[in-house]
Formats: sequence, C-alpha cells, structure tokens
Amino acid sequence: MTLIQKLAVAYAFLFFAVVAIGYIPAFNDADGNLFGLFSLQWYDDLLHAFSGVWALAAAFISHRQAVFYFKLFGSVYLFDGVLGLITGSGCLDAGIFINGFRSLNDIEFPTRFFANLPHIVIGGIAVYIGFWLSKRIYDHFATA
Repeated sequence: MTLIQKLAVAYAFLFFAVVAIGYIPAFNDADGNLFGLFSLQWYDDLLHAFSGVWALAAAFISHRQAVFYFKLFGSVYLFDGVLGLITGSGCLDAGIFINGFRSLNDIEFPTRFFANLPHIVIGGIAVYIGFWLSKRIYDHFATA
C-alpha cells in the first residue's frame, strides 16, 4: 500500500470520526450546534460517511484511485469551504441555492471563518496530496 493509499485510509477514519462526534453530547451546544458553530443534519452525516467510504474504497482499489479521490474530493471540498467563507453558504448542502449570498450582518466573519475552516483545511490538504504529493511520490518511484 502506497503512502497515498494510507492517507486515503486516514481520511476515511477522519470522516467516520466526524460522523461519530456529531452524536456525542459534549461536542454539541444547547441548540445542537457542533462546537457551537454549525448544525449537522442527516444529509451532512450522509455526505461525510460517503466521503469516508469513498476514501476507504479508493485506498483498497489502487494507488491511482486514491489519487483520483484526493483530486476530485479535495477540489470539491476546498471549493465548498471557500464559497462558504465568501458567501456564507456552501454548495455541498445546497445552501447557496437555498439561502443565496448571506451578508456579514447575518453571519459574522469569525463564525463564517471557523464554520468553513474544516472544509478549507481538509479540502486543501487533499488537493495538495492529489495534485502535488502524489506526483512527487510517483516521480520518486519512477526514478528509483
């Protein structure tokens, strides 16, 4: 199993943990918001679980599929995080279509930033793995 495949397994466990954390009362405030920032619905759990299953399947299928996972998944998650930061609404939960652009009076910037930070970080790292790290590893094996 290559490093990229191992990282895909790690992403799978990360997403399974995200789903599980949502059901632990200590991580939710009185309004049911995870870390006091955002409310996760059943479709969010489904999306996170699917992301984990996809990562796990890609890891066990092949190095190439793991790279594809990081490229596509990372791009979509990073885009969702940046869109949410700019507009206050993401695309993966259809918020941009339901709520449209939300003003800074509606969602203040610090809340916007921390609510979208997970997708920006997770997506950004996945993009790095898929587009740069995987090429370096491939080049390293090709020249060895």
